[in-house]
Amino acid sequence: MRIFCCIIILLASLSVSAQERKIPAGDAGKQIRYGEDLIAHTAYYLGPKGKVGHLANGMNCQNCHNNAGTKFYGLNLKATAANYPQYMPRTSSVLSIAGRINGCMQRSLNGKPLDTTSHEMKAMIAYIKWLGYGVPKGQKPEGSSVLKLTYMDKAADPVMGQGVFVKKCQVCHGTNGLGQLAADKIAYTFPPLWGMDSYNDGAGLYRITTFAAFVKSNMPFGTTYKKPQLTDEEAWDVAAFINSQPRPHFDQSADWKDFTKKPIDFPFGPYADSFGERQHKFGPYQPIADAQKLNTKKS
Repeated sequence: MRIFCCIIILLASLSVSAQERKIPAGDAGKQIRYGEDLIAHTAYYLGPKGKVGHLANGMNCQNCHNNAGTKFYGLNLKATAANYPQYMPRTSSVLSIAGRINGCMQRSLNGKPLDTTSHEMKAMIAYIKWLGYGVPKGQKPEGSSVLKLTYMDKAADPVMGQGVFVKKCQVCHGTNGLGQLAADKIAYTFPPLWGMDSYNDGAGLYRITTFAAFVKSNMPFGTTYKKPQLTDEEAWDVAAFINSQPRPHFDQSADWKDFTKKPIDFPFGPYADSFGERQHKFGPYQPIADAQKLNTKKS
């Protein structure tokens, strides 16, 4: 029995270290590790006081892509390499991994695009490809992106969401939602949820279905998708409250040229349906989804 237990412990140890052992030696390994560090500590390299450039707002990529993109349903990046390049209806173009990264730079980090030939861009791509090693082309393994929530039969309520924020969120993100800067004033220990240093209104998290799903599986700090601390309704409501607060604006005039491709929760018109901006932003979403299905069948 003792031998059996020792074998189990050894196998568990090997499985934990297997991913680390896959990182190659030499320059290739250094590039992958640099890419991981850029995603984990973006502000130290590319933030307002970055040592490489001043392109972003002081947040880190892993503020959204938790644990450098490795956390299950924490906007996990494991499926990224297998699914890019891909056609993006938002921009009506085929987007590469570099293009996807720059989308985050400009929207989620409210900054400027990174030179696609730079050492930093190549390192982040190398890390993302390493994360996705073995994922078949076009596949999305369990844990990718976020775990979507079932639509409520009512609209998400920003007023109720404020109560959730006060109770569950402000201890880390501040009573004013502007986050907490680290002692060195270079990066945020806890990121701002609104204000000029937060993601802008062109970011993916500005869509409430995505933000609510992210919150449910990852917040408050320490939450996992297996052990959520919020109810679905609390997640919907706090997402509605946070995305009702002021933040930078991103010029989206070139986005969604085909209105029929807009996501169900895209908060800016015009739309290919008769529902207004408020319902597209806060819900209820099921009537919109039903109307879209009906229109699809007719076409």
